[in-house]
Amino acid sequence: MKRQGLLMLAYLVFPSLVCGAAGKAVLNDAEQATHDSGAAGYELVDTYKHPGFSILQFNLPVLSHYSYLLVSGKEALVVDPGRDASVYVEAARKAGVEIKGVFLTHSHADFVAGHIELAKNLGVPIYKSAASGGVGYTLTAITEGMELPVGDAVVRFIETPGHTPDGVCGLVMAKGEKSPRAMFTGDTLFVGSIGRPDLMGGSVSAAELAGMAYDSWTKKLSMLPDAVVVLPAHGAGSLCGAHLSDEPKSTIGGEKRANPYLKNKGRSEFITAVLDGLPDAPQYFKHNAAMNKQGPELVDWKAMPPAVEPSAALSDTARYWVVDLRDAKPFAAGHVPNSINIGLRGRLETWVGIMVPWGSEMVLVGDGAELREAVHRLHRVGYKPSGVLEWTRWTAAGLRSNSNPAVLPRDLYARMQKGEGPIVVDVRLPSEWMAVRIGQVLNLPINQLGVLAPVKLDPRQPVVAVCNSAYRSSMAVGVLERVGFKQAMSLAGGSEAWIEAGLPVFQAAKPSARAEAAPQAAPRRYVHLPERISAQDLKRQMSDLPGAFDVVDIRPEGQFADFHVPGSKNVDPADLLDDASWLTGPGPLVVVDRDGSLSMAVAGILSQKTQRPVKALYGGLLEYWRGAGLRFGGAPPAAPSKAPAAAPAAVPAARPQAPAKPKKKSAGC
Repeated sequence: MKRQGLLMLAYLVFPSLVCGAAGKAVLNDAEQATHDSGAAGYELVDTYKHPGFSILQFNLPVLSHYSYLLVSGKEALVVDPGRDASVYVEAARKAGVEIKGVFLTHSHADFVAGHIELAKNLGVPIYKSAASGGVGYTLTAITEGMELPVGDAVVRFIETPGHTPDGVCGLVMAKGEKSPRAMFTGDTLFVGSIGRPDLMGGSVSAAELAGMAYDSWTKKLSMLPDAVVVLPAHGAGSLCGAHLSDEPKSTIGGEKRANPYLKNKGRSEFITAVLDGLPDAPQYFKHNAAMNKQGPELVDWKAMPPAVEPSAALSDTARYWVVDLRDAKPFAAGHVPNSINIGLRGRLETWVGIMVPWGSEMVLVGDGAELREAVHRLHRVGYKPSGVLEWTRWTAAGLRSNSNPAVLPRDLYARMQKGEGPIVVDVRLPSEWMAVRIGQVLNLPINQLGVLAPVKLDPRQPVVAVCNSAYRSSMAVGVLERVGFKQAMSLAGGSEAWIEAGLPVFQAAKPSARAEAAPQAAPRRYVHLPERISAQDLKRQMSDLPGAFDVVDIRPEGQFADFHVPGSKNVDPADLLDDASWLTGPGPLVVVDRDGSLSMAVAGILSQKTQRPVKALYGGLLEYWRGAGLRFGGAPPAAPSKAPAAAPAAVPAARPQAPAKPKKKSAGC
């Protein structure tokens, strides 16, 4: 499917980085996939039916959290539930079954689990690893090989430490069967990734846990039948791992073939790949982990925090964190001074957990419906607002409001061209900023902005914050206000609006005389196209200039194993496009495929991301094959290593392959 999508992209690739139907560059916004009301509620992904049992898979998109209801006969087992557990009770009622227990695959850190809610309200046992010592509630300890009957099904537990020391997977099969059909993998194994091992706060080193994950895969999970269905606890967008796929399920065989972390041959290489490039873990993770271990208190889901009287004291940053739930446009028109905009139509739970220090006196601002939804959702990550304030009460009180009108892309561009532009701060992650930027801008990620801005910037100067869609840049306005900036603004519509307006990316090139004469015309954009290189020239230049090329072969592994250009490296095309490390290098990057068609499309996309020379092998390996006297490399092992054995200097040093880029719901930090 990835290759079919890339072939379709070949028709659209050259005008810009990634092209939409209109031929304009588009960006995958880190927040936009969850900018709708449905993303904030549980959805039933699918019901997987097997002989003797069915598995209902639920997704909570704003937390990228998968949970499950195993149904067999008249009984059910809840697996890795969220705190607002009524969804599982209602699903069991509709199925006409009785919930008999709760299974936690490990000690969760990114959300408050619903095990106590279910156990106390239904009187059912909690099944969790015996390695989860020191819990503040009664559990039924799971050990290796233990079996739990659920109706006509059986769950057999296997200990799989790695993400945490107490990781357990649950193999599911019908009674009497010897081979499992499905497996609840928790955070041990994701689709396209594995659980990050660095969330234990120093009690166990990340490298030690990564070594445990290696053993769990090589000695246990990889030994299972290829057909076993993998059902993880998270998908793309979760910060419990890196580069998770958007697919809700996989198989053991599928992960053997496609999961890049599992292709590392040696233990050290595996550990290095797992530890490399992990995003910062939100500060609330450790607090949620502690809550889950102790046993979260029951929640009164209908109760609301007290209403707060409008007062200028709310602007006191030493005392309050005021979180404005409204969209970016009304926030820009007027807001409580020093408040921070974390829009309800986004990953509210995660962003509050990233931006608002745990235990702060937090006041929510919005309308009645927004406030009720936000309070409910923040219970999922353990936050309890101190109070709520309807925005209309603030305006009615006649208190001062701050307004920060957003800057339109064309207005900002015109000021930049005249040399009168403000300081532009891109608040996205460095990897996002590297791919596409609107000009000479400073990258200060939003989760570090409050610390870096006072050091890097002058609070007396105007600052325009930029992200993809204006969700994070609107948040940045409040962050900058809190640290003393008086002229903080957001780019209206973000980089998406900039590109939609036809404005150039990478650098604000000075318009031509014709453009100056006709200011209403869309400015011209420089299109950086790939070059083509012949098979003969490639062989000659690799021979004459050793170490000057990176040659990547984007054909399937089996074809690469049959024959390949000596010194080339086998990389999946989606991985190549997703790994920013390929955008830099001392010499050209040469993309090779079967006949030159797909390599030209991929090279075209890469050319829009980098000034590095990108070339496509003209005619591909078919033309290389026809070239007289051209030699092919020998077949590598079935699972190619990250750095080919005996690779000449033309091949880059060991470079971890990035998994396929998620189609939606990225982490958003």
